[in-house]
Amino acid sequence: MLLQSVFKALIICLFSGLMFTLYLTNTRLFNTFFTATSLNRTETTVFKHRLSGIVNYQNHRNAPEGEFIQNDDDSIALKLVNDVRVLIWVMTSPDHLPVQAKAVKDTWARHGHVLFFSSVDNKTFPTIGLNVSEGREHLMAKTSKGFRYVYENHFNDADWFMKADDDTYLIVENLKYFLSGENYSEPVYFGQLFSVWSKPELTQGYQGGGAGYVLSKEALRRFGEGARQANCAEDSGGEDVRMAICMQRLGVRAGRSHDALGNSRFHQESPVVHINGMYKRWYFNKSIEAIKQGVDGLSDYTVSFHHVTPADMYVLEFFVYHLRPYGIPIQLQKLNNNNSVSTITLSSSRARK
Repeated sequence: MLLQSVFKALIICLFSGLMFTLYLTNTRLFNTFFTATSLNRTETTVFKHRLSGIVNYQNHRNAPEGEFIQNDDDSIALKLVNDVRVLIWVMTSPDHLPVQAKAVKDTWARHGHVLFFSSVDNKTFPTIGLNVSEGREHLMAKTSKGFRYVYENHFNDADWFMKADDDTYLIVENLKYFLSGENYSEPVYFGQLFSVWSKPELTQGYQGGGAGYVLSKEALRRFGEGARQANCAEDSGGEDVRMAICMQRLGVRAGRSHDALGNSRFHQESPVVHINGMYKRWYFNKSIEAIKQGVDGLSDYTVSFHHVTPADMYVLEFFVYHLRPYGIPIQLQKLNNNNSVSTITLSSSRARK
């Protein structure tokens, strides 16, 4: 009797193990993570989507397995995953990990190749420690060390390199679409472009830090090789302005990011502020690109919003990746300013053609 019970238990364990293995090998979540080891041997989770990052093929959250599947045609977005290689790093801090950074990790970070940088290592989350004091007065040092780490460890892993805050929400697919019309071999960086009247030497303006900004491969190369010689500030406030001065000294152009209709893609404020047009006076005065109040000023292929609370991260994730108007298929628009590039026929990034 005892042997029979042991045999049954063994059969159940083997069957359960087989079912679990089949589940893992057939779910996209199985391929969502891979690890890379930093210089100080901290295991750092890098998020990649699918091999891609798209979370549009999945069961409804409360539905039985295999039923009520949301299965959008993601072939073009998947093509962009291979053709437009982007590494995104998120600036966070130890105090923000449990709520703010976790919200990023649970939502938009699942859709791309993302690293988290903090002042110290955290092997559990995980984060890469930059050995920089926390505080706004040290943001430039943190940013500089973040980009330097990426240059020294991941330069060959991507063609575009973006810095985002832990209260920034990104639509990674829209970022890749925008960059598909640009050339990473040019010295350029993109974000939401503002002017600085108090610094006349900064003639090309600066990309706002909150909306996030993305450096081309050539821009990162120049930063990695020449930032020290260009006397780029390593420890001071006003990180986005300081970074802009550094970029200008290195001959990196501050590019425009509006779409073909003149609508904005990177946003320094929250969705509520932009949708309702509740901008402060400085926003109008400093914006180099035309600002329209309300929804009409926002690109349908918006890339980012800033000042997003942890709760709103999950709200945006639902609206972007789950909510659908029944019976209305989504048609692609060609909103990149370079009309010769089409996401439908895209076969390689601009620099590889």
